[in-house]
Amino acid sequence: MAIHPIEFRYGTPEMKAVWEQEAKLQNMLKVEAALAKAEGEIGLIPEDAAEEINRKATTEYVKQERVDEIERATNHDIAALMKALQEVCDGDSGEYVHYGSTSNDIIDSSQSLQLKESITIIRAKIIELMRVLMNLADEQKDTVTIGRTHGQHALPTTYGMKFAIYIDELTRQLERLDLTEKHLCVGMMTGAVGTTAALGDTGYEIHLRVSEILGLSPVHISNQVVQRDNHAEYVMTLANIASTLEKMALEVRNLQRTEIMEVGEKFDPEKQVGSSTMPHKRNPITGERICGVSRVIRAYVNTALQNNPLWHERDLTNSSSERIILPESSILTDYILKLSIKLFSNLDFYEENIERNLNLSNGLIMAERFMSKLTQKGMGRQSAYALVRKCSMDAYAEDKGLREVLSNQEEIKKYLTQEEIDETMDPHTYLGSCEKFVDNILDYAKNVIDEYEPQ
Repeated sequence: MAIHPIEFRYGTPEMKAVWEQEAKLQNMLKVEAALAKAEGEIGLIPEDAAEEINRKATTEYVKQERVDEIERATNHDIAALMKALQEVCDGDSGEYVHYGSTSNDIIDSSQSLQLKESITIIRAKIIELMRVLMNLADEQKDTVTIGRTHGQHALPTTYGMKFAIYIDELTRQLERLDLTEKHLCVGMMTGAVGTTAALGDTGYEIHLRVSEILGLSPVHISNQVVQRDNHAEYVMTLANIASTLEKMALEVRNLQRTEIMEVGEKFDPEKQVGSSTMPHKRNPITGERICGVSRVIRAYVNTALQNNPLWHERDLTNSSSERIILPESSILTDYILKLSIKLFSNLDFYEENIERNLNLSNGLIMAERFMSKLTQKGMGRQSAYALVRKCSMDAYAEDKGLREVLSNQEEIKKYLTQEEIDETMDPHTYLGSCEKFVDNILDYAKNVIDEYEPQ
């Protein structure tokens, strides 16, 4: 019976396939095969034994059920793997399985293969999400909206700016993911305390060759494990990605509030139900799920950091928690990336509400522009600020529009005509370099994505 939501509710088939038990077993067998191949090439074990081990080191021959059966008796997962592989090898070839290695050579190297594949899947979804946002930024480049600071109306901005900021952040997440892959996805065949002593004079050569066969960079140095600052970096990178996705989803959720209703999730009125009791509800459920799951991903960071300080050359305290946090953080990050692609591919824009909210303050959002205009016309900046601030406070107190209050100020009439006052109060023309910023980000992001595309 399924218990964990990942089993039946959350996650994508492609990422789950990376972390399912048989895939894990296949990767460990791949490392055992690479070890035998490297040892056979230099004559450390018979070449025909290396070939037989390579033929049989697949889940076609080594069955998970048999590995589990042996582990129940031995209470050791890698010893069970080793025996199950040995059993299916013809002749005495099985005698050479696992020669010169320790359990974590197999675990960490095979886990690197899983993590590398996970990063590839996550990277592809980040790029897909960037493309969605790039289309939105271009389409909404000229859609003027109110910018909010501290939850209060501040100055005009554009929806193009909102989406461009997310795009820029995701380019940095790609960079972090690349750096994490470089540090994390390494091969290791260094033996019980990292010295390669069991492999004699050929140890370092075998360490390098195994990594080469696996398509991994060899770890520079290890004790019995690849150092867990690398794994903590991975989880922290996923948590950082999750924080970006939550930021984006949170903005949509806020903008979908009934009082604001500028942007909202796509809702199918024919089929979708918002509430079991309130027939009118249209809830931002995709955004809320992104935000909720992101909290779980970030919670794994503390555990990942605690896995780095181990006793001496290692202990086993990292192992049990990594069986949970590495697959779950990978699966859940990939999942909320998929949800984010869905969310931003299906946004509804309510243009009348965007314009209504832009003018909700009755001109107060143009106070900064008016102050700057007076300064340009010859009034001192501090004097202009004080005058416009007083007019703004009067507008609040008297429930009047800022334009009306400003137009009645004799001091202001010395510097500005009524036509200039009216022009200055138009929020659609106070956008500074918005268009330039958006265009620059779109060009930059395109170049970033092109670097990942096959030529």
